[in-house]
Formats: sequence, C-alpha cells, structure tokens
Amino acid sequence: MLIMGSTSLSPCVSLSPSLSPHPKSPNPNPSPNPFHLSHPSFIPISLRFNHPPSRSKKLLSPNAPNFFVAASAKAEPLKVIISGAPASGKGTQCELITKKYGLVHISAGDLLRAEIAAASENGKLAKEYMEKGQLVPNEIVVMMVKERLLQPDSQQKGWLLDGYPRSSSQAAALEDYGIRPDVFILLDVSEDVLVERVVGRRLDPLTGKIYHLKYSPPENNEIASRLTQRFDDTEEKVKLRLRTHHENVDDVLSVYKDITVKVDGNVAKENVFEQIDAALTHVAEQRKVNSGSLAA
Repeated sequence: MLIMGSTSLSPCVSLSPSLSPHPKSPNPNPSPNPFHLSHPSFIPISLRFNHPPSRSKKLLSPNAPNFFVAASAKAEPLKVIISGAPASGKGTQCELITKKYGLVHISAGDLLRAEIAAASENGKLAKEYMEKGQLVPNEIVVMMVKERLLQPDSQQKGWLLDGYPRSSSQAAALEDYGIRPDVFILLDVSEDVLVERVVGRRLDPLTGKIYHLKYSPPENNEIASRLTQRFDDTEEKVKLRLRTHHENVDDVLSVYKDITVKVDGNVAKENVFEQIDAALTHVAEQRKVNSGSLAA
C-alpha cells in the first residue's frame, strides 16, 4: 500500500439523488441559471473560472463605421478533483465520469507506481524513501502530479484528479503551481455504510477481480472458494483509516471550500453519478456562458 498522506473534506453544496440537469417540464419563469432553475432546492455553487480575458481590437476605417471584433473565446476543458473516504466509490464514479466527459483520469498512487517502474528521477527518489519504510515526501508526489496535469492530453481534454490532494499542504502546493480545479467533488458516505462496504470486500487472487459478499457476489462456488480478504479490510482497520481521513477533511476544504460540491454517496452508483453529472453539466454550461460573454 502506498501512503502519501491523508485526505478529507467538508461540504459546501449538497446534491440530492433525485437531481437531474434536465427538468421534465419547462419552468414558466426562465432564469439565466438553468441548473438552479431545474432544481429549486439546489444551493447555487460559487465557482471561480480562470479564463484569460479575450482581447478586443477596434478596427478603424475612414469609410465605414467603427466596430469591435473580439477574438474567439473557447471554453477550456473541465478540471475536476474527486475525493472521499475509503470505499466511498471514487473508482466507480471516475470510470463513469471519464466515459461521459472524456477527461484524463489521474491517480497519484498510479503515478507513483508508474514513476518507480520507469526508474525516473522522481521514481528513484520515491523508491529510496519507500525502501526505508518512510513516507514519500509531499514535494516529490506534488511534482509528479503537476507534471502529469501539464501534459498535452490533460491540457486538451481536461483532467480528473482522483483522491488528491490529501492534505492542506499538498493542496497549497498545487495552488502555488497555478493548478486549481473548476469543481471539487466530495463523496459523502456514512461510516456504517463505509465499514460494511470494506468488510464485505473479497479479492480473487487468480484474476485480481474485487467482489463484495453482499453487493457483488462471485459468479459461482468455484470462485467463492478461492476468495481472500485483505489484511486491512477489517472493521478495526477501516475505522482507523476513516478517522485519519476525517481528521484532514476541513484542512483540504479550506482551500477548495468555494468550489466544493457534496454528493450523497450512500445511494446506488447510478444515483451518485446523476448528482455528479448534474454538477459537471452546470459547471460546463456556466463556462460556455463565460467564454461567450468574453467573446461578445
């Protein structure tokens, strides 16, 4: 297991599982905020957009009236961070988000393993610490994440940063590099549900597939007979991990409190995604409005 710190968050906006970005019947009082219009109970999200201003050039002609031509403004791709406690469903939601929005999925843990396997400079440094049983320093992990976020595919398609940053210092380091998401999604799941999800998990050592005794049981008795449980997938261990997670929630959210969307993660994965999809649709539409107003 790779340990790079711990994460946590505290909600700014709550979405209920019934939300959908497209209302079934039109509202008689049109509003410039379609997301709020579709969801009367939704608290508007305060979002910051870092679009460079579009510069207008005044064209002068002695035989024609003066007018302005604005450079075309194209909305930048989405930049998203998703976070939540262990077993909150981040992996499942990341698959659904990337499938619909085409964002580049980036996991700090995967990056760290890849850098070590590639024997890069950062990977060699990280390996030295890990072989000594020490935590990989924040500056090494942040550098890996920063370099990945700045690669062409991430810049062109947008990115989904999974479970990172995990501390206020990591979040501050990203801010120092000018890296800031458009929205911070927090999967909020009760502790009882999280414990049940973790304790019921089983691993098929032959295929590497993860099952759950209640929610995703094995297909047959042959598979069931060879399933194993991870040593840390016990109630005692998961509660310890959850405590560490919650201790850091407020610190990370202090950096992203104005762009945080709290999602109810206790419901079925399809309902969780409906909430996330509604929030991302709102952000994308608002960015189009912003870029359009800059080009006008």
